[in-house]
Amino acid sequence: MSSIDSAAILDALDPASASRMARIDVFPEIESTNAYLMKEPAPDEGKHRVAIAGHQTAGRGRGDKRWLSAPGSSLCLSIAHTFRKRPDNLSALTLGIGVAAVEALRDTGVDDVMLKWPNDIVALDGKLGGMLAETHCASPTNASVVVGIGINLELSQEILESVDSGWAHAPVDLKSILGRAVSLEPLSAAMIDHIADALLTFGERGLQAFAETWSERDWLRGRNITVQQPGGSVRGTAFGIDGDGALLVRAAATTTRIISGSILVEGVGSPVS
Repeated sequence: MSSIDSAAILDALDPASASRMARIDVFPEIESTNAYLMKEPAPDEGKHRVAIAGHQTAGRGRGDKRWLSAPGSSLCLSIAHTFRKRPDNLSALTLGIGVAAVEALRDTGVDDVMLKWPNDIVALDGKLGGMLAETHCASPTNASVVVGIGINLELSQEILESVDSGWAHAPVDLKSILGRAVSLEPLSAAMIDHIADALLTFGERGLQAFAETWSERDWLRGRNITVQQPGGSVRGTAFGIDGDGALLVRAAATTTRIISGSILVEGVGSPVS
């Protein structure tokens, strides 16, 4: 496994983003970049810490689902950030981070990227990546978070065949989309730049700042879905998100707000969480 060049990442950062960097740690392998930063002290207000790994042995998605990857096959990056003032709707942060990820991927040359509520990145109707936002510590006036993102760079056939998902197509990677290998350092720098900006913007304006772009990239909108929840299932047509970031599902004259659940897209396969 080739090493990750932290100096090259720092050199590629936007100056404003670099000025807010408290520390960057790189690892050839780690259990989880999110778990690592969750155990570390939170950065000062307005600053961020970054952890990047070439491979995660215990990567996690939403609901503690495993994030499958092989060494060198994925970007595994987490950012810890402390808000100057606790945002009103911290639970919707992942949606704003999704918009930032789309913008970073556009910088890399990938234009047709969509977002699946609440935390998946989609290309060619397959899962390209995912996000996980966790609260590091919080008070009534302040909060620090750890945001993790995983992007498929080059998936082996073994990984492709081992994933049983409800996506329309198999998982996808950047090499297949672009027809070339993607260097981890400039991709990492683009992600840090856009996510760091998104964290500041979310702290100032909340989800409203991202709602329009998120709606333009909404992969579920207009699809017939079933949401499986502990209390029962909700079936209908995905109809975007509301101002708090909840998924809206319409059936006849009824609109249901979905906060969490496993989603089955009609005619596609097993639930996608």
